[in-house]
Amino acid sequence: MNMAFDPVVALKLPWAAVLGNHDQESSLSREDVMRHITAMPYTLSRLNPDDGSEIDSYGNYNIEISGPEGSPLVNKSVLNLYFLDSGDYSTVQSINGYSWIKLSQQKVYKSAPHEQKESAPGLVYFHIPVPEYASFDSNSTKFIGVKHEPISNASINSGFFTTMVEAGDVKAVFTGHDHLNDFCGELTGIQLCYAGGFGYHAYGKAGWPRRARVVSAFLEKTADGQWGGVKSIKSWKRLDDQYLSTIDSQVLWSW
Repeated sequence: MNMAFDPVVALKLPWAAVLGNHDQESSLSREDVMRHITAMPYTLSRLNPDDGSEIDSYGNYNIEISGPEGSPLVNKSVLNLYFLDSGDYSTVQSINGYSWIKLSQQKVYKSAPHEQKESAPGLVYFHIPVPEYASFDSNSTKFIGVKHEPISNASINSGFFTTMVEAGDVKAVFTGHDHLNDFCGELTGIQLCYAGGFGYHAYGKAGWPRRARVVSAFLEKTADGQWGGVKSIKSWKRLDDQYLSTIDSQVLWSW
């Protein structure tokens, strides 16, 4: 596990992680895996909120990114990152397949925003996609990219997408799980994005390079030379081909 994070640790960069559905299939439980991650150098990952509330799964937390030093926003969030554990497999006898984000996790998400970050855009990261990803197909006018396989149909509709819409700050959601999907599609003001297949221990497709989705937030430069809030959020995909190609650059959100 340490090898997976060694490059970013070696660069002494802050980093964060969420769990996928296979991470408990070795010698550690999901809780133990997340505890190990939270103890690693330079990580911003957290096990769960510290307020004592009961919550399903491990690795549900919010990271507030403050404005630059010396700017009026130094003590306010300019971007909020939400991380949630979508679990592994269903424990409900009448529901087969994979797990989903539970109501207890949604309550944590609902209670996370506070006064200092009301105007900051939010990005949400979890592994198993919500059913709303199935809203898109190759003929959709809101579709960006190439859809190679059916959306995973194992995640039930727990209402989490509605929770994100009602919160009002979420601009984009990023998931994995369906390794050959790497599109983004806009639904009710939120971009639903896949990351594409990244690692080499998971299924891929011959002739389809492994890839990682990159997300970058750009700050506004004000008239007086100060840094303002986030002006735009962009995304592109980096391919693991001989050129390390960059493809499908797009603006996910701007104001």
